[in-house]
Amino acid sequence: MQLNRIVCKSLKWNVVLMALSAGLLLGGCDGQQQSPPPPPVPEVVVVTVQPQKVILTTELPGRTSAFRVAEIRPQVNGLIQKRLFTEGSDVKTGQVLYQIDPAPFKAALNNTKAALGRAEASLSAVSLRVERYQELLAVKAVSRQDCDDAVAALKQTEADIEYWKAMLETARINLEYTRVTAPISGRIGRSSVTEGAIVTAYQPVPMATIQQLDPVYVDVPQSTTEVLRLKRRLEGGHLDQNGASQKKVKLIQEDGTAYPLEGTLQFRGVTVEPTTGSIILRVVFPNPNGVLLPGMFVRAVMEEGVDEQAILVPQQAVPRNPKGNPIALIVDAESKVQQRMLTLDRAIGNTWLVSSGLVTGDRVIVEGLQKVRPGASVKIVPFATGSEENSGERKDAAPLPAKSN
Repeated sequence: MQLNRIVCKSLKWNVVLMALSAGLLLGGCDGQQQSPPPPPVPEVVVVTVQPQKVILTTELPGRTSAFRVAEIRPQVNGLIQKRLFTEGSDVKTGQVLYQIDPAPFKAALNNTKAALGRAEASLSAVSLRVERYQELLAVKAVSRQDCDDAVAALKQTEADIEYWKAMLETARINLEYTRVTAPISGRIGRSSVTEGAIVTAYQPVPMATIQQLDPVYVDVPQSTTEVLRLKRRLEGGHLDQNGASQKKVKLIQEDGTAYPLEGTLQFRGVTVEPTTGSIILRVVFPNPNGVLLPGMFVRAVMEEGVDEQAILVPQQAVPRNPKGNPIALIVDAESKVQQRMLTLDRAIGNTWLVSSGLVTGDRVIVEGLQKVRPGASVKIVPFATGSEENSGERKDAAPLPAKSN
């Protein structure tokens, strides 16, 4: 009996302990089932897209060349007596550069003058003989043949006079050619001949070269791809061209400094270079101080036209997908992120010119791209500049300043 009572008490205490343990376990479970607080909504900074007027330019490499080039060659054979210029100096049109020995040409001139005088002296005697023969022929005192021979002799003498007149003019020209003069004004280079050298008429090697350096040409190659792209943009109405400003060209020198004077586009080539696939654009630049020298490498900044509805976005707002295509993340009206595929035209300063993919009013995410994904809800953070604030958008977002590359 006593044993039964002890067993019953033990069972009761076990039941109590089990109940207490169950209560504690239930209390612990209730604590673990409390839901954690939701994660915070990502915060982003956006730029609102607004179209603006942008002057589009193209920067192309080019080389300078002289406006005019004259290679000095002798027009007669002879011995160089004097060189009458300083190498590297500026010369004027008509200035004497070389003096060829004139003695042989003076002798030829005098010989021709004497021959002409002899022919003119015989003319009067032949003329009188013809007149007498014609009078005698009327009374049949001379034969018809004798009269015809006299007339032929007169014509021969007249022809001789014309021949020697031409030879006299040639002798005078050759004597003048012994003074080798500058055909153009410009800067003359080094001389390939010195005093005592023998030169021949129209020799292949020039004695010196004169280059006119004010103004100068800048020859710029432009690829046919760029030409076709520009043509499509013009035909599509994306660009407006202004004829006056279209022909104005700016220049960047080899050291990166801007040339102070503007050039004028003279013409566009119509023949494509097969090895480079480009055409040549020739620009004329004034060069009063001789800063630009032939053969210098320069960059020409040429205006393509004006885009009245250009869309520019900061470059940091345009990431790329795994395939390398440019994209943009925008915030829609429900504050959710949407992805847009973009077509970029070119970089203008620190912005991209967007051809397609964005429209006016789109809010493009500029900061916080790493924290969001398409479809996620976001919060637009006010952007403050000093004490000013723009609720929900960047103060410098719309419109972006117009720039040109």
